[in-house]
Formats: sequence, C-alpha cells, structure tokens
Amino acid sequence: MRWFWIDRFDEFVRGTRAVAVKNVSLAEEHLHDHFPGAALMPNSLVVEGMAQAAGLLVAESIQFNRRVVLAKVAAAEFHFDAVPGDTIRFHAEVLDIKPAGSLTKVRTMVGDRVQGEAELFFAHLEPGAGVPQLFEPAELMRWLDHMHIYDVGRDEAGQPLVRPDL
Repeated sequence: MRWFWIDRFDEFVRGTRAVAVKNVSLAEEHLHDHFPGAALMPNSLVVEGMAQAAGLLVAESIQFNRRVVLAKVAAAEFHFDAVPGDTIRFHAEVLDIKPAGSLTKVRTMVGDRVQGEAELFFAHLEPGAGVPQLFEPAELMRWLDHMHIYDVGRDEAGQPLVRPDL
C-alpha cells in the first residue's frame, strides 16, 4: 500500500519551489497510535510529506527520467507537533540539482508558525535492473492530477507546465 502525505499543491514552479498542503484529520488511523488520547502527526510522517513534496518537485524538473529517491535527511528540526485540525503547508525549495542527485530545503508551516525544517538529499537512479518502478506511469499521472500539479504548475518563465505523456 502507498500513501501520499500531501493533499494538493498550491504552488509549483519547475525546478525551483513548491507549496503543498496536508490537512491533518482525526479520521487518519495512524494518529490514534501516536498517542492514545492525545493524537498527533508523527514527525517521521511530516518528513515523509516533506520528501514527497520536494521529491515530486525534483522528479518533475528532470521530466521523470530517473527515479528520485530520498537518500539522506541532512538536518531536521521540529518546533511543535501537528495535531488533528491543523493544516501543514510544505514549502519546498530546490537548492541544487546535479545528474546524480539533488539537495532541497523544506519548511513546514502551521498557520504562520514554522513547525519544522529539513534539508533533504535525493539520489537520481537510472531505471532498470535493481531499481524498482514504484508506480505505473498512468497511475502516477492520475495522482499528480489529483494533487493539482498541472493546474498550478509553472515553468521558470511563468508559463503553465505541460502534462507529460508518461
């Protein structure tokens, strides 16, 4: 089973920055385990949301030609816990993209408060033997459509992103 820890993108600028949103709901089963009677969004899942927001930003910038895999959480700091009813906004920024990998910075906000900050490094892997395909291309594109990447996405010149035929 696969989960997306982001609900939608509100901003998406190819290879530069993106803002994704996660509404934390008491209906999410994992919240009841952390901790019974005092539900909160585990910071490990906040990091997963950070990685998904930044990873999709990187993957789209290289036209999904390589598998973008979280390789290292270089630094992470959390200032308070997100709880049901909160809306987490993931502000992802690409610091550097090279053929072998990318460095990103992600800041999470709840309202006007910084909830967390992390630097994430992604490896770019060539598809093929030993590198599994995690999603069927058509399935990935449906998910990206649901997250509104191509509704709000722009390239570096401000032009709308063109939805690729994967």
